[in-house]
Amino acid sequence: MPISTRIRLRHWLTIPFAALVTGVALLIGALSYQAGSQAVDTVADHLLLETVARIGQAIDRHVVGSGAALEAAFPRGMPAPPSIEAEMAALRSRFWIATSLHLDPNNYVYYGSRAGQFFGLWRHSAQDGELRLKLKPEAKREFFRFREIDGALAAPVPETRLYDPRERPWYKAGASSLSHTWTAIYIDFRTAELVATRARRVNDPAGQLGGVVATDISLRKLNDFVRGLSTSEHALAFIIEPDGKLIASSRTPNVQHPAQGTNAPNQRLSAADSGDAAQVAAYAQVSQALRAGARLDKAITKRFDGPNGEVMQLAFDRLRDDAGLDWITVVAVPRSDFMQGVTSNVQRTALIGAAGAGAALLLGLGILGWISRDLRRLAQAAREVGAGRLDAPLAVQRADEIGDLANSFRQMQRQLSTDPLTGLVNRDALLRAMGARIEQHRRAADSGRFAVLFIDLDDFKAINDRHGHAAGDRALIEFGARLRTASRAGDLVARYAGDEFVMLIDNVESAAAAAQVREKIEALLGCSVGDAAVGGTVGVAAYPDDGDSAEALVRHADADMYARKRNAKTARGAG
Repeated sequence: MPISTRIRLRHWLTIPFAALVTGVALLIGALSYQAGSQAVDTVADHLLLETVARIGQAIDRHVVGSGAALEAAFPRGMPAPPSIEAEMAALRSRFWIATSLHLDPNNYVYYGSRAGQFFGLWRHSAQDGELRLKLKPEAKREFFRFREIDGALAAPVPETRLYDPRERPWYKAGASSLSHTWTAIYIDFRTAELVATRARRVNDPAGQLGGVVATDISLRKLNDFVRGLSTSEHALAFIIEPDGKLIASSRTPNVQHPAQGTNAPNQRLSAADSGDAAQVAAYAQVSQALRAGARLDKAITKRFDGPNGEVMQLAFDRLRDDAGLDWITVVAVPRSDFMQGVTSNVQRTALIGAAGAGAALLLGLGILGWISRDLRRLAQAAREVGAGRLDAPLAVQRADEIGDLANSFRQMQRQLSTDPLTGLVNRDALLRAMGARIEQHRRAADSGRFAVLFIDLDDFKAINDRHGHAAGDRALIEFGARLRTASRAGDLVARYAGDEFVMLIDNVESAAAAAQVREKIEALLGCSVGDAAVGGTVGVAAYPDDGDSAEALVRHADADMYARKRNAKTARGAG
Protein backbone atom coordinates (compact mmCIF):
# COMPACT_ATOMS: atom_id res chain seq x y z
CA MET A 1 0.00 0.00 0.00
CA PRO A 2 1.51 3.40 -0.99
CA ILE A 3 2.52 5.55 1.95
CA SER A 4 0.34 8.40 0.65
CA THR A 5 -2.76 6.31 1.32
CA ARG A 6 -1.74 5.71 4.94
CA ILE A 7 -1.22 9.40 5.80
CA ARG A 8 -4.27 11.04 7.39
CA LEU A 9 -5.66 14.40 6.28
CA ARG A 10 -4.39 16.00 9.52
CA HIS A 11 -0.82 15.08 8.59
CA TRP A 12 -1.18 16.22 4.98
CA LEU A 13 -2.26 19.64 6.20
CA THR A 14 0.21 20.10 9.07
CA ILE A 15 3.51 18.74 7.67
CA PRO A 16 3.67 20.97 4.54
CA PHE A 17 2.35 23.86 6.61
CA ALA A 18 5.12 23.48 9.18
CA ALA A 19 7.78 23.30 6.46
CA LEU A 20 6.40 26.39 4.73
CA VAL A 21 6.25 28.46 7.93
CA THR A 22 9.79 27.46 8.85
CA GLY A 23 11.05 28.56 5.42
CA VAL A 24 9.22 31.86 5.68
CA ALA A 25 10.76 32.49 9.10
CA LEU A 26 14.26 32.03 7.62
CA LEU A 27 13.54 34.52 4.83
CA ILE A 28 12.03 37.21 7.06
CA GLY A 29 15.32 38.50 8.40
CA ALA A 30 16.86 38.88 4.90
CA LEU A 31 13.82 40.67 3.51
CA SER A 32 13.01 42.86 6.52
CA TYR A 33 14.95 45.93 5.52
CA GLN A 34 13.73 45.99 1.94
CA ALA A 35 10.17 45.26 2.97
CA GLY A 36 10.41 47.82 5.77
CA SER A 37 11.41 50.58 3.41
CA GLN A 38 8.56 49.79 1.04
CA ALA A 39 6.11 49.41 3.89
CA VAL A 40 7.07 52.80 5.27
CA ASP A 41 5.96 54.49 2.08
CA THR A 42 2.67 52.63 2.03
CA VAL A 43 1.95 53.12 5.71
CA ALA A 44 2.93 56.77 5.53
CA ASP A 45 0.51 57.40 2.67
CA HIS A 46 -2.29 55.62 4.51
CA LEU A 47 -1.56 57.50 7.71
CA LEU A 48 -1.50 60.85 5.95
CA LEU A 49 -4.74 60.09 4.11
CA GLU A 50 -6.34 58.98 7.36
CA THR A 51 -5.21 62.19 9.08
CA VAL A 52 -6.57 64.31 6.23
CA ALA A 53 -9.85 62.40 6.50
CA ARG A 54 -9.96 62.99 10.27
CA ILE A 55 -9.53 66.72 9.72
CA GLY A 56 -12.30 66.58 7.12
CA GLN A 57 -14.57 64.84 9.61
CA ALA A 58 -13.80 67.48 12.23
CA ILE A 59 -14.69 70.21 9.74
CA ASP A 60 -17.90 68.40 8.88
CA ARG A 61 -18.84 68.17 12.56
CA HIS A 62 -18.31 71.91 12.87
CA VAL A 63 -20.33 72.97 9.83
CA VAL A 64 -22.96 70.23 9.39
CA GLY A 65 -25.28 71.64 12.02
CA SER A 66 -25.28 75.19 10.69
CA GLY A 67 -27.81 74.51 7.93
CA ALA A 68 -30.15 72.73 10.33
CA ALA A 69 -29.89 75.61 12.80
CA LEU A 70 -30.98 78.13 10.16
CA GLU A 71 -33.87 75.92 9.03
CA ALA A 72 -35.06 75.51 12.63
CA ALA A 73 -34.94 79.26 13.20
CA PHE A 74 -36.71 80.08 9.93
CA PRO A 75 -38.12 76.94 8.22
CA ARG A 76 -37.95 77.24 4.45
CA GLY A 77 -41.13 78.83 3.15
CA MET A 78 -41.92 80.67 6.41
CA PRO A 79 -42.22 84.39 5.57
CA ALA A 80 -40.37 87.08 7.45
CA PRO A 81 -42.48 88.70 10.18
CA PRO A 82 -43.74 92.22 9.54
CA SER A 83 -41.90 93.26 12.68
CA ILE A 84 -39.95 91.50 15.41
CA GLU A 85 -42.37 92.76 18.10
CA ALA A 86 -45.23 90.95 16.35
CA GLU A 87 -43.62 87.50 16.73
CA MET A 88 -41.29 87.94 19.70
CA ALA A 89 -42.46 84.81 21.55
CA ALA A 90 -42.41 82.59 18.43
CA LEU A 91 -38.95 83.83 17.43
CA ARG A 92 -37.61 83.19 20.92
CA SER A 93 -38.95 79.60 20.92
CA ARG A 94 -37.65 78.77 17.44
CA PHE A 95 -34.24 80.32 18.05
CA TRP A 96 -33.89 78.43 21.35
CA ILE A 97 -34.60 75.18 19.51
CA ALA A 98 -32.21 76.16 16.69
CA THR A 99 -29.35 76.76 19.13
CA SER A 100 -30.17 73.50 20.94
CA LEU A 101 -29.58 71.34 17.83
CA HIS A 102 -25.80 71.73 17.89
CA LEU A 103 -25.01 73.78 20.97
CA ASP A 104 -21.34 73.47 20.13
CA PRO A 105 -20.52 75.21 17.83
CA ASN A 106 -23.91 76.64 16.66
CA ASN A 107 -24.74 78.45 19.91
CA TYR A 108 -25.60 81.78 18.24
CA VAL A 109 -28.40 82.30 15.71
CA TYR A 110 -29.57 85.75 14.75
CA TYR A 111 -31.83 87.63 12.31
CA GLY A 112 -31.68 91.09 10.80
CA SER A 113 -34.69 92.59 9.04
CA ARG A 114 -34.84 94.88 6.05
CA ALA A 115 -36.16 97.58 8.39
CA GLY A 116 -32.99 97.45 10.50
CA GLN A 117 -34.38 95.42 13.39
CA PHE A 118 -32.28 92.67 14.98
CA PHE A 119 -33.10 89.51 16.97
CA GLY A 120 -30.40 87.14 18.18
CA LEU A 121 -30.13 84.34 20.72
CA TRP A 122 -26.77 83.40 22.22
CA ARG A 123 -26.55 80.25 24.34
CA HIS A 124 -24.01 80.40 27.16
CA SER A 125 -24.95 76.84 28.21
CA ALA A 126 -27.76 74.32 27.94
CA GLN A 127 -29.80 76.37 30.46
CA ASP A 128 -28.49 79.92 30.10
CA GLY A 129 -29.21 82.19 27.16
CA GLU A 130 -28.84 85.78 26.11
CA LEU A 131 -31.37 87.63 23.98
CA ARG A 132 -29.89 90.35 21.74
CA LEU A 133 -32.56 92.75 20.58
CA LYS A 134 -32.84 95.89 18.47
CA LEU A 135 -36.35 97.06 17.60
CA LYS A 136 -35.63 100.49 16.11
CA PRO A 137 -32.98 101.24 13.47
CA GLU A 138 -31.69 104.26 15.38
CA ALA A 139 -31.52 102.41 18.74
CA LYS A 140 -28.62 100.40 20.12
CA ARG A 141 -28.84 96.69 20.69
CA GLU A 142 -29.75 95.50 24.18
CA PHE A 143 -28.64 92.23 25.77
CA PHE A 144 -30.98 90.32 28.15
CA ARG A 145 -29.79 87.30 30.15
CA PHE A 146 -32.31 84.56 31.03
CA ARG A 147 -32.57 80.88 32.03
CA GLU A 148 -34.47 78.11 30.25
CA ILE A 149 -36.59 78.63 27.15
CA ASP A 150 -39.32 80.72 28.81
CA GLY A 151 -37.28 82.25 31.63
CA ALA A 152 -37.80 85.84 32.67
CA LEU A 153 -35.51 88.41 31.02
CA ALA A 154 -33.00 90.19 33.23
CA ALA A 155 -32.42 93.92 33.06
CA PRO A 156 -31.10 94.97 29.63
CA VAL A 157 -27.46 95.84 29.05
CA PRO A 158 -27.12 98.27 26.10
CA GLU A 159 -24.34 97.91 23.56
CA THR A 160 -21.83 100.72 23.50
CA ARG A 161 -21.80 101.23 19.75
CA LEU A 162 -24.57 101.51 17.17
CA TYR A 163 -25.08 98.23 15.32
CA ASP A 164 -26.91 98.18 11.98
CA PRO A 165 -27.38 94.57 10.77
CA ARG A 166 -27.96 95.73 7.19
CA GLU A 167 -24.35 96.93 6.99
CA ARG A 168 -22.85 93.65 8.15
CA PRO A 169 -21.18 91.27 5.63
CA TRP A 170 -23.44 88.38 6.63
CA TYR A 171 -26.56 90.40 5.83
CA LYS A 172 -25.26 91.52 2.45
CA ALA A 173 -24.12 88.00 1.54
CA GLY A 174 -27.44 86.41 2.54
CA ALA A 175 -29.52 89.13 0.85
CA SER A 176 -27.76 88.64 -2.48
CA SER A 177 -27.97 84.82 -2.49
CA LEU A 178 -30.98 82.68 -3.30
CA SER A 179 -29.89 79.87 -0.97
CA HIS A 180 -27.55 79.20 1.95
CA THR A 181 -24.20 80.93 1.67
CA TRP A 182 -20.98 81.21 3.68
CA THR A 183 -19.51 84.62 4.27
CA ALA A 184 -15.79 85.20 4.06
CA ILE A 185 -13.97 84.13 7.22
CA TYR A 186 -13.37 87.13 9.44
CA ILE A 187 -11.79 88.04 12.78
CA ASP A 188 -14.35 88.53 15.55
CA PHE A 189 -13.76 91.95 17.14
CA ARG A 190 -14.64 90.66 20.64
CA THR A 191 -12.55 87.46 20.77
CA ALA A 192 -9.93 88.22 18.06
CA GLU A 193 -10.55 84.70 16.74
CA LEU A 194 -11.60 83.49 13.32
CA VAL A 195 -15.32 83.07 12.68
CA ALA A 196 -17.28 81.68 9.73
CA THR A 197 -20.90 82.70 9.21
CA ARG A 198 -23.63 80.85 7.33
CA ALA A 199 -26.54 83.00 6.18
CA ARG A 200 -29.83 82.61 4.31
CA ARG A 201 -32.27 85.09 2.85
CA VAL A 202 -35.79 85.21 4.32
CA ASN A 203 -38.51 86.61 2.04
CA ASP A 204 -41.66 88.45 3.08
CA PRO A 205 -45.15 87.21 2.07
CA ALA A 206 -44.79 89.04 -1.26
CA GLY A 207 -41.59 87.16 -2.10
CA GLN A 208 -39.37 90.19 -1.54
CA LEU A 209 -36.41 90.39 0.82
CA GLY A 210 -37.65 90.53 4.40
CA GLY A 211 -34.39 89.88 6.20
CA VAL A 212 -31.47 87.50 6.66
CA VAL A 213 -30.99 84.74 9.24
CA ALA A 214 -27.45 83.64 10.12
CA THR A 215 -25.37 81.59 12.54
CA ASP A 216 -21.72 81.96 13.56
CA ILE A 217 -19.18 79.16 13.89
CA SER A 218 -16.08 79.86 15.93
CA LEU A 219 -13.05 78.19 14.38
CA ARG A 220 -11.12 78.10 17.66
CA LYS A 221 -12.03 74.49 18.44
CA LEU A 222 -11.17 73.46 14.92
CA ASN A 223 -7.76 75.05 15.40
CA ASP A 224 -7.42 73.25 18.76
CA PHE A 225 -8.27 69.95 17.05
CA VAL A 226 -5.55 70.44 14.43
CA ARG A 227 -3.02 71.34 17.12
CA GLY A 228 -3.94 68.20 19.06
CA LEU A 229 -3.25 65.78 16.21
CA SER A 230 -0.47 63.32 17.07
CA THR A 231 0.73 61.91 13.77
CA SER A 232 4.48 61.98 14.43
CA GLU A 233 7.08 64.07 16.21
CA HIS A 234 7.65 66.56 13.37
CA ALA A 235 4.27 66.32 11.62
CA LEU A 236 2.54 69.42 10.29
CA ALA A 237 -1.19 69.91 9.65
CA PHE A 238 -3.07 72.99 8.54
CA ILE A 239 -6.29 74.18 6.87
CA ILE A 240 -6.35 76.98 4.33
CA GLU A 241 -8.65 78.74 1.92
CA PRO A 242 -7.74 78.47 -1.79
CA ASP A 243 -5.95 81.84 -1.58
CA GLY A 244 -3.63 80.44 1.11
CA LYS A 245 -5.10 82.19 4.16
CA LEU A 246 -4.80 80.04 7.25
CA ILE A 247 -7.90 78.75 8.99
CA ALA A 248 -6.07 76.47 11.43
CA SER A 249 -2.50 75.27 11.90
CA SER A 250 -0.74 72.82 14.20
CA ARG A 251 2.38 75.04 14.35
CA THR A 252 1.63 78.69 13.71
CA PRO A 253 -1.10 81.17 14.66
CA ASN A 254 -3.80 81.95 12.09
CA VAL A 255 -4.17 85.59 13.18
CA GLN A 256 -1.40 88.19 13.50
CA HIS A 257 -2.00 90.42 16.49
CA PRO A 258 -0.51 93.94 16.50
CA ALA A 259 2.16 94.96 18.94
CA GLN A 260 0.86 96.10 22.29
CA GLY A 261 0.16 99.80 22.41
CA THR A 262 -0.54 100.18 18.68
CA ASN A 263 -3.91 100.70 17.04
CA ALA A 264 -3.22 98.43 14.09
CA PRO A 265 -6.00 95.89 13.44
CA ASN A 266 -5.62 92.14 13.72
CA GLN A 267 -4.75 90.51 10.41
CA ARG A 268 -5.16 87.01 9.04
CA LEU A 269 -1.99 85.09 8.20
CA SER A 270 -1.25 83.27 4.97
CA ALA A 271 0.49 79.91 4.92
CA ALA A 272 3.10 81.42 2.63
CA ASP A 273 3.89 84.15 5.21
CA SER A 274 3.59 82.00 8.35
CA GLY A 275 7.36 81.86 8.97
CA ASP A 276 7.42 78.07 9.34
CA ALA A 277 9.71 76.65 6.64
CA ALA A 278 7.95 73.28 6.41
CA GLN A 279 4.52 74.92 6.20
CA VAL A 280 5.70 77.34 3.52
CA ALA A 281 7.17 74.47 1.49
CA ALA A 282 4.04 72.30 1.86
CA TYR A 283 1.80 75.19 0.80
CA ALA A 284 3.99 75.77 -2.24
CA GLN A 285 3.37 72.16 -3.32
CA VAL A 286 -0.39 72.54 -2.84
CA SER A 287 -0.42 75.87 -4.68
CA GLN A 288 1.55 74.35 -7.55
CA ALA A 289 -0.97 71.47 -7.82
CA LEU A 290 -3.88 73.93 -7.89
CA ARG A 291 -2.23 76.04 -10.61
CA ALA A 292 -1.63 72.85 -12.61
CA GLY A 293 -5.37 72.18 -12.59
CA ALA A 294 -5.52 69.32 -10.08
CA ARG A 295 -9.19 68.38 -9.68
CA LEU A 296 -8.87 67.42 -6.01
CA ASP A 297 -12.03 65.29 -6.13
CA LYS A 298 -10.20 63.01 -3.72
CA ALA A 299 -7.16 63.29 -1.43
CA ILE A 300 -3.73 63.43 -3.13
CA THR A 301 -0.40 62.20 -1.76
CA LYS A 302 3.08 63.11 -3.01
CA ARG A 303 6.72 63.44 -1.92
CA PHE A 304 8.87 66.52 -2.22
CA ASP A 305 12.16 67.95 -1.01
CA GLY A 306 11.48 70.11 1.99
CA PRO A 307 13.73 72.47 3.99
CA ASN A 308 17.41 71.45 4.07
CA GLY A 309 16.78 68.84 1.38
CA GLU A 310 14.77 66.63 3.73
CA VAL A 311 12.28 64.38 1.95
CA MET A 312 8.74 65.08 3.09
CA GLN A 313 5.53 63.16 2.48
CA LEU A 314 2.42 65.22 1.83
CA ALA A 315 -1.34 64.63 1.62
CA PHE A 316 -4.01 67.22 0.91
CA ASP A 317 -7.72 67.34 0.07
CA ARG A 318 -10.32 69.94 -0.84
CA LEU A 319 -13.63 70.22 1.03
CA ARG A 320 -16.64 71.94 -0.53
CA ASP A 321 -20.37 72.17 0.11
CA ASP A 322 -23.46 73.57 -1.62
CA ALA A 323 -23.32 76.79 0.41
CA GLY A 324 -19.92 77.79 -1.00
CA LEU A 325 -17.54 76.44 1.63
CA ASP A 326 -14.15 75.79 -0.02
CA TRP A 327 -11.31 74.74 2.27
CA ILE A 328 -8.12 72.73 1.74
CA THR A 329 -6.69 70.38 4.40
CA VAL A 330 -2.96 69.61 4.34
CA VAL A 331 -0.77 67.16 6.30
CA ALA A 332 3.02 66.87 5.85
CA VAL A 333 5.52 64.63 7.66
CA PRO A 334 9.31 64.22 7.21
CA ARG A 335 10.01 60.75 5.83
CA SER A 336 12.67 60.30 8.49
CA ASP A 337 9.91 60.18 11.12
CA PHE A 338 8.62 56.98 9.55
CA MET A 339 12.04 55.41 8.87
CA GLN A 340 13.24 55.62 12.47
CA GLY A 341 13.95 52.18 13.85
CA VAL A 342 13.65 50.24 10.57
CA THR A 343 17.28 49.06 10.70
CA SER A 344 17.21 48.24 14.40
CA ASN A 345 13.99 46.31 13.89
CA VAL A 346 15.53 43.82 11.45
CA GLN A 347 16.90 41.53 14.14
CA ARG A 348 13.79 41.83 16.25
CA THR A 349 11.68 41.05 13.20
CA ALA A 350 13.66 37.86 12.54
CA LEU A 351 13.22 36.72 16.13
CA ILE A 352 9.55 37.58 16.09
CA GLY A 353 9.22 35.70 12.78
CA ALA A 354 10.71 32.55 14.30
CA ALA A 355 8.45 32.82 17.31
CA GLY A 356 5.54 33.51 15.00
CA ALA A 357 6.35 30.37 13.03
CA GLY A 358 6.00 28.28 16.15
CA ALA A 359 2.84 30.08 17.22
CA ALA A 360 1.39 29.76 13.71
CA LEU A 361 2.07 26.05 13.74
CA LEU A 362 0.26 25.63 17.04
CA LEU A 363 -2.55 27.81 15.80
CA GLY A 364 -2.80 25.80 12.61
CA LEU A 365 -3.08 22.58 14.57
CA GLY A 366 -5.79 24.12 16.70
CA ILE A 367 -7.72 25.30 13.64
CA LEU A 368 -7.44 21.86 12.08
CA GLY A 369 -8.87 20.34 15.23
CA TRP A 370 -11.73 22.84 15.13
CA ILE A 371 -12.46 22.04 11.48
CA SER A 372 -12.26 18.30 12.14
CA ARG A 373 -14.85 18.54 14.91
CA ASP A 374 -17.38 20.21 12.61
CA LEU A 375 -16.64 17.72 9.82
CA ARG A 376 -17.35 14.89 12.27
CA ARG A 377 -20.64 16.54 13.20
CA LEU A 378 -21.58 16.73 9.52
CA ALA A 379 -20.73 13.07 9.03
CA GLN A 380 -22.81 12.05 12.07
CA ALA A 381 -25.81 14.07 10.86
CA ALA A 382 -25.52 12.47 7.42
CA ARG A 383 -25.55 9.01 9.01
CA GLU A 384 -28.67 9.87 11.00
CA VAL A 385 -30.46 11.17 7.89
CA GLY A 386 -29.46 7.99 6.12
CA ALA A 387 -31.10 6.05 8.96
CA GLY A 388 -34.37 7.93 8.45
CA ARG A 389 -34.03 10.64 11.11
CA LEU A 390 -34.54 13.64 8.82
CA ASP A 391 -34.77 16.15 11.68
CA ALA A 392 -31.37 15.27 13.12
CA PRO A 393 -29.91 18.52 14.59
CA LEU A 394 -26.70 19.90 13.11
CA ALA A 395 -24.85 22.22 15.54
CA VAL A 396 -22.47 23.81 13.03
CA GLN A 397 -22.56 27.60 12.80
CA ARG A 398 -19.79 28.99 10.60
CA ALA A 399 -19.35 31.62 7.89
CA ASP A 400 -16.87 29.67 5.73
CA GLU A 401 -17.14 26.82 3.21
CA ILE A 402 -17.92 24.29 5.95
CA GLY A 403 -20.70 26.60 7.09
CA ASP A 404 -21.99 26.67 3.49
CA LEU A 405 -21.95 22.88 3.46
CA ALA A 406 -23.83 22.76 6.77
CA ASN A 407 -26.42 25.23 5.45
CA SER A 408 -26.83 23.13 2.30
CA PHE A 409 -27.29 20.05 4.49
CA ARG A 410 -29.95 21.81 6.58
CA GLN A 411 -31.67 22.99 3.38
CA MET A 412 -31.72 19.36 2.20
CA GLN A 413 -33.31 18.36 5.50
CA ARG A 414 -35.98 21.03 5.00
CA GLN A 415 -36.65 19.90 1.42
CA LEU A 416 -37.00 16.29 2.56
CA SER A 417 -39.59 17.47 5.10
CA THR A 418 -41.51 19.86 2.81
CA ASP A 419 -44.20 19.34 0.20
CA PRO A 420 -42.74 20.88 -2.98
CA LEU A 421 -46.10 22.13 -4.35
CA THR A 422 -47.65 23.90 -1.36
CA GLY A 423 -44.58 24.56 0.78
CA LEU A 424 -46.28 22.87 3.75
CA VAL A 425 -44.60 20.10 5.71
CA ASN A 426 -45.05 16.67 4.16
CA ARG A 427 -46.57 13.49 5.55
CA ASP A 428 -43.37 12.11 7.06
CA ALA A 429 -42.52 15.34 8.81
CA LEU A 430 -46.07 15.56 10.20
CA LEU A 431 -45.98 12.03 11.63
CA ARG A 432 -42.57 12.72 13.21
CA ALA A 433 -43.87 15.94 14.78
CA MET A 434 -46.95 14.16 16.15
CA GLY A 435 -44.78 11.39 17.54
CA ALA A 436 -42.50 13.94 19.21
CA ARG A 437 -45.53 15.72 20.71
CA ILE A 438 -46.88 12.45 22.11
CA GLU A 439 -43.45 11.51 23.48
CA GLN A 440 -43.16 14.91 25.13
CA HIS A 441 -46.57 14.37 26.74
CA ARG A 442 -45.48 11.01 28.12
CA ARG A 443 -42.03 12.11 29.36
CA ALA A 444 -43.05 15.35 30.99
CA ALA A 445 -46.48 14.27 32.19
CA ASP A 446 -47.85 17.08 30.09
CA SER A 447 -51.59 17.43 30.68
CA GLY A 448 -52.10 19.58 27.61
CA ARG A 449 -54.39 18.17 24.91
CA PHE A 450 -54.08 18.56 21.17
CA ALA A 451 -56.26 17.75 18.18
CA VAL A 452 -55.63 16.36 14.71
CA LEU A 453 -57.78 17.66 11.85
CA PHE A 454 -58.00 15.56 8.67
CA ILE A 455 -59.16 17.72 5.74
CA ASP A 456 -60.35 16.34 2.42
CA LEU A 457 -61.35 18.68 -0.40
CA ASP A 458 -64.83 18.13 -1.83
CA ASP A 459 -65.33 17.77 -5.59
CA PHE A 460 -61.64 18.35 -6.23
CA LYS A 461 -61.70 15.91 -9.17
CA ALA A 462 -64.07 18.28 -10.96
CA ILE A 463 -61.37 20.95 -11.03
CA ASN A 464 -58.84 18.64 -12.70
CA ASP A 465 -61.45 17.30 -15.15
CA ARG A 466 -62.82 20.69 -16.22
CA HIS A 467 -59.82 23.00 -15.91
CA GLY A 468 -56.75 20.79 -16.01
CA HIS A 469 -54.17 19.76 -13.48
CA ALA A 470 -52.52 23.21 -13.45
CA ALA A 471 -55.75 24.66 -12.05
CA GLY A 472 -55.87 21.82 -9.55
CA ASP A 473 -52.35 22.63 -8.43
CA ARG A 474 -53.28 26.28 -7.98
CA ALA A 475 -56.29 25.26 -5.92
CA LEU A 476 -54.10 23.08 -3.68
CA ILE A 477 -51.66 25.96 -3.20
CA GLU A 478 -54.56 28.27 -2.35
CA PHE A 479 -56.06 25.83 0.16
CA GLY A 480 -52.65 25.30 1.75
CA ALA A 481 -52.21 29.06 2.12
CA ARG A 482 -55.63 29.40 3.71
CA LEU A 483 -54.90 26.65 6.20
CA ARG A 484 -51.55 28.25 7.07
CA THR A 485 -53.32 31.59 7.61
CA ALA A 486 -55.86 29.95 9.93
CA SER A 487 -53.19 28.25 12.02
CA ARG A 488 -51.57 29.66 15.15
CA ALA A 489 -47.90 29.92 16.04
CA GLY A 490 -47.74 26.48 17.68
CA ASP A 491 -49.88 24.66 15.07
CA LEU A 492 -48.62 22.57 12.17
CA VAL A 493 -50.17 22.31 8.68
CA ALA A 494 -49.22 19.45 6.33
CA ARG A 495 -50.21 18.16 2.94
CA TYR A 496 -50.91 14.51 3.68
CA ALA A 497 -51.60 13.13 0.19
CA GLY A 498 -53.28 14.35 -2.99
CA ASP A 499 -56.07 16.68 -1.92
CA GLU A 500 -55.80 15.69 1.75
CA PHE A 501 -54.39 17.98 4.42
CA VAL A 502 -53.76 17.43 8.13
CA MET A 503 -53.49 20.05 10.87
CA LEU A 504 -51.97 19.50 14.31
CA ILE A 505 -53.75 21.96 16.64
CA ASP A 506 -52.01 22.40 19.99
CA ASN A 507 -53.64 23.30 23.31
CA VAL A 508 -57.21 22.21 22.50
CA GLU A 509 -58.84 21.72 25.90
CA SER A 510 -62.17 20.11 24.94
CA ALA A 511 -64.11 18.41 22.18
CA ALA A 512 -66.26 21.53 21.85
CA ALA A 513 -63.16 23.64 21.24
CA ALA A 514 -62.00 21.17 18.59
CA ALA A 515 -65.43 21.36 16.93
CA GLN A 516 -65.19 25.16 16.81
CA VAL A 517 -61.82 24.90 15.09
CA ARG A 518 -63.33 22.41 12.62
CA GLU A 519 -66.19 24.80 11.77
CA LYS A 520 -63.75 27.67 11.27
CA ILE A 521 -61.62 25.59 8.88
CA GLU A 522 -64.62 24.32 6.87
CA ALA A 523 -65.93 27.88 6.49
CA LEU A 524 -62.49 29.04 5.36
CA LEU A 525 -62.24 26.38 2.64
CA GLY A 526 -65.36 27.30 0.70
CA CYS A 527 -64.48 28.81 -2.68
CA SER A 528 -65.03 28.44 -6.44
CA VAL A 529 -62.56 27.56 -9.17
CA GLY A 530 -64.11 28.43 -12.52
CA ASP A 531 -67.64 26.98 -12.48
CA ALA A 532 -66.74 24.33 -9.90
CA ALA A 533 -67.64 24.93 -6.25
CA VAL A 534 -65.04 23.50 -3.94
CA GLY A 535 -65.14 23.06 -0.21
CA GLY A 536 -63.72 20.71 2.35
CA THR A 537 -64.76 18.21 4.97
CA VAL A 538 -62.87 18.06 8.24
CA GLY A 539 -62.53 15.14 10.61
CA VAL A 540 -61.26 15.51 14.15
CA ALA A 541 -59.32 13.29 16.54
CA ALA A 542 -58.28 14.38 20.03
CA TYR A 543 -55.26 13.19 21.98
CA PRO A 544 -55.31 11.14 24.13
CA ASP A 545 -59.05 10.29 23.88
CA ASP A 546 -59.04 9.07 20.26
CA GLY A 547 -55.60 7.47 20.01
CA ASP A 548 -52.18 7.25 21.64
CA SER A 549 -50.06 7.21 18.46
CA ALA A 550 -49.71 9.38 15.39
CA GLU A 551 -51.09 6.68 13.08
CA ALA A 552 -54.08 6.01 15.34
CA LEU A 553 -54.97 9.70 15.57
CA VAL A 554 -54.76 10.14 11.80
CA ARG A 555 -56.91 7.04 11.21
CA HIS A 556 -59.53 8.28 13.67
CA ALA A 557 -59.60 11.76 12.11
CA ASP A 558 -59.79 10.20 8.62
CA ALA A 559 -62.70 7.98 9.66
CA ASP A 560 -64.46 10.94 11.24
CA MET A 561 -64.00 12.92 8.03
CA TYR A 562 -65.53 10.15 5.88
CA ALA A 563 -68.42 9.77 8.32
CA ARG A 564 -69.17 13.48 8.06
CA LYS A 565 -68.90 13.32 4.30
CA ARG A 566 -71.41 10.38 4.17
CA ASN A 567 -73.78 12.19 6.49
CA ALA A 568 -73.60 15.27 4.31
CA LYS A 569 -74.43 13.26 1.17
CA THR A 570 -77.32 11.51 2.97
CA ALA A 571 -78.68 14.87 4.11
CA ARG A 572 -78.48 16.27 0.57
CA GLY A 573 -80.23 13.15 -0.81
CA ALA A 574 -83.02 13.39 1.74
CA GLY A 575 -83.44 17.04 0.88
